[in-house]
Amino acid sequence: MRHIPGAWHRTAAGAGLVGADGSIRPTIFAEMSALAAETGAINLGQGFPDEDGPVEVLEAAREAIAHGVNQYPPGRGIPDLLSAVAEHQERFYGLHLDPARDVLVTAGATEALAATLLALIDGSDDEVVVFEPYYDSYAAVVALAGARLVTVPLRWPDFQPDLDDLRRAVGDRTRAILVNDPHNPTGAVFAAEVRDEIVRLAERHDAIIVTDEVYEHLVFDGPHVPIATLPGAWDRTLTISSGGKTFSTTGWKIGWVTGPADLVSAVLAVKQFLTYVNGSAFQPAIATGLRLGDGFYRRIADELRTKRDLLGAGLRAAGFEVSTPAGSYFTVADARRLGATDASAFCRELPERAGVVAIPLTAFATPGRRAEYATLVRFAACKRVEVLEEAASRLAAAQ
Repeated sequence: MRHIPGAWHRTAAGAGLVGADGSIRPTIFAEMSALAAETGAINLGQGFPDEDGPVEVLEAAREAIAHGVNQYPPGRGIPDLLSAVAEHQERFYGLHLDPARDVLVTAGATEALAATLLALIDGSDDEVVVFEPYYDSYAAVVALAGARLVTVPLRWPDFQPDLDDLRRAVGDRTRAILVNDPHNPTGAVFAAEVRDEIVRLAERHDAIIVTDEVYEHLVFDGPHVPIATLPGAWDRTLTISSGGKTFSTTGWKIGWVTGPADLVSAVLAVKQFLTYVNGSAFQPAIATGLRLGDGFYRRIADELRTKRDLLGAGLRAAGFEVSTPAGSYFTVADARRLGATDASAFCRELPERAGVVAIPLTAFATPGRRAEYATLVRFAACKRVEVLEEAASRLAAAQ
């Protein structure tokens, strides 16, 4: 039998994809999306919109294809997108970037995260601190890099980290603190004191801060505050975002990393051996999107807030307890009142029971902490209003 490389096995194990018999399981997202297709259920599990993004952005992609922008772009990204990202960071957050040195275009935020952690981690003595529950690729990449994942729990119902838990998690072996804000899967937006403490701890222990900010324009109460803008943070912070969530173009996979030139160059050194480059025609289209007027950015947040409220009301009417999210696509609900004791089993039954698909929060947690999230379920609000209304009706009728 052929030997399975250790890095491959570590990654699959870190992602929770290896069964007791060594077989590879599909991710919960693949499983639940397949259930939606089989049963005709409304898929509120996976976080992708069912509407196209702004016409200006779509038309820019068509124009780029028609005018021959179809070959390899430069390794860092096309200059216009690099400039547009730098302009965006200054326009919204007052950060002054050199587009030729402080910005790197990637194949979505997921590749940006992978290249960043692979670039930063030196070996098995390194630790990466994450907030749990967490986006599932975090554990996989940390495992691939051979580091140790250290988690800080986020607890129902507000999902704000306890600062003492955070202080216990960060130490001299901490190589990176990975911050997802607004947070997937909980929809939390971290409080100012949490952001401040992250910076303080990173300085104290000489750690790098890596931020995943793909939901930066989907914050419902007040402006998004990047950690890179805080005093003392810039020199040790790599900020990651993408155009997928902002412009409803999740399939285009155009992301970026911004930060100090030396750190960005380290990420580039790894990224060039992953995808090399991607998305030639989509890069100028995302540049167009980043330069859209303030009205567009206000509108997408307002529209998703309305959908959040519609989904939350429907879930409450169906008997769930609901944690109202402050940002992102997602709403977490507690199904305990509906008799749930195992969120995974509940979500596997829900398509037949109610014609709706959701994701158990346990899919985003380490085995030792899954009991804390045993009755919690994540729903995605990034669907058309009529779809959310129908989902709410189905859930209410099923109780």
